[in-house]
Formats: sequence, structure tokens, C-alpha cells
Amino acid sequence: MDDAFVARAQETLAKDTSVVPEFWQNKYKTEASVNWDKFYNRHTTNFFKDRHWTDREFEELRPGHAFSEQNPVLLEIGCGVGNFIWPVLERNPNLKVFACDFSPRAVGFVKAHEAYSEDRCHAFVCDITKDRLADTIPPHSVDIVSAIFVFSALPPEKQAQAVANIAEILKPGGRVLFRDYAMYDLAQLRFKPGHKLEDNLYVRQDGTLSYYFTVERLRELFVQQGGMVEQENGYTVKRLVNVKKNIDSERIFAQAKFQAPIDSSAIDRAMAGTRLSDTS
Repeated sequence: MDDAFVARAQETLAKDTSVVPEFWQNKYKTEASVNWDKFYNRHTTNFFKDRHWTDREFEELRPGHAFSEQNPVLLEIGCGVGNFIWPVLERNPNLKVFACDFSPRAVGFVKAHEAYSEDRCHAFVCDITKDRLADTIPPHSVDIVSAIFVFSALPPEKQAQAVANIAEILKPGGRVLFRDYAMYDLAQLRFKPGHKLEDNLYVRQDGTLSYYFTVERLRELFVQQGGMVEQENGYTVKRLVNVKKNIDSERIFAQAKFQAPIDSSAIDRAMAGTRLSDTS
């Protein structure tokens, strides 16, 4: 992102001074899982493509990585209909996957997939902002948590609770692999007035939420509040060109890795007062 692009993006966002009324803000936030369930009812398994690119971005997902040496355990939060699960299971025959989503319909599609087997994958319904992951997954047993385009669907005030929830099931030294929408992304700049709930938080036509991250926000969530160690934290920019539609812009994503400290008490100290048992 060069300075000229940032200046144009800031000018575009500054023009949108209206916000959704408080009643509707609360409604969209409290009905987030309902609206995603409706989304999967409409689109079933046909909307998103399988994510074959994830091992190019995250070496931890490649066969032969240190995490793959001894039957690693991975949790995917916000699994949707399994577009991440099936490619990663195919590449890593020794991998055990837990997969959760707050849409019961999405989890149902995962379980109905021909490749689904409880021997290698356990899918379950969970709202990570309020349902304790450790009720299903043993504490400190997960090597990798994939958080790919999921935190953007959560209200900002509930994101720290989700981080605390994840921290409870991560092994000491386990990693969170994060990728999501970043501030100034094309999708954010395209929102018309009437969709903004607050800075960097918008509602789509179908009622689902979309939050746009900065690296500072990720550091606040995972390091300052979450007690994890930052390994990578930056922006990934993809040029989008469509001559037919006269589109020449940039998709901007926040991509990061955070590691649970070897001393798990560091997380306990950082997350004091943020555990789900204290906030639910």
C-alpha cells in the first residue's frame, strides 16, 4: 500500500459519516449466528471454493513441517462447510482436526461430506465468543488453530473473549494462524452509506458482519490482551484487475502468526478477567 492509495482510501471512508441505528447494531450483533445460518441455507456448499492456497501462506500446514511429525492436532474455528478442512486433511494423513462453527447448518454440511470421518475430524457447533471450547477439546491439547476469515464475523467487543477461549486449548508453543480482511480492503471501500456500525465494522446486505483489521488491533488482541507471542503480523496485498468490469484495485488482508508461550501462566495473567466463565 503506497501513500497515495492510503490517502484515497482514507478520503473514501471519511465520506461515510452515518452509522446504523443502535437498535439495529445490537440486533445484527446478537443475531450473527442466525444470519450465517441463513446464509448457508441459501448457498449450501456452493459459495466458497476449497482453500488449496493455505499451505502456501502457512508452512505449518505442509507435510514434513515440525508440527506434522507426531500426529498433530488442529482446530479450525469458523469452519463453514469445510473448504479449509478437506485440502488440509488430504495433504496431511497424520493430522487430527477439530472443526467448529456457530452455524448448525454449516456443521451439518461438514458432517454430510463424503470425506468426513470421526477418526480424523470432529465437527461441532460452537460460538467461540461464549461456548467453552474446552468442553469439547481437552485443554492445552491443540498444536495449531486456524483462524481464517472468521474473526471479522465477530463483534469487536467479543473478539478478546474468543482469543481467551482459543488460548485455553492451545498447547504451550502452539500457534494461531490468522488471515482476515484488513482496513482499506476493496470490500470495505465499496460499502455504501447505511452499512457502517462503527469504525471498521460493517453489515452486509444479508445481515452478516464484516470487520476490517489493522496489525495494531491484532497485536492488542493476541499479545497485549491474549498473552501470546507475535511471530508474524503484517498485510498481504493482492492486485485485482478486471478489464471488462473496469476494476483495478487491491485486496488487502491481515495475516499473522501468534504462539502460545511455553509458560502457560503468562496467558493466565494476561487474560485475567477475560475468561468465558467471567464474561458469559
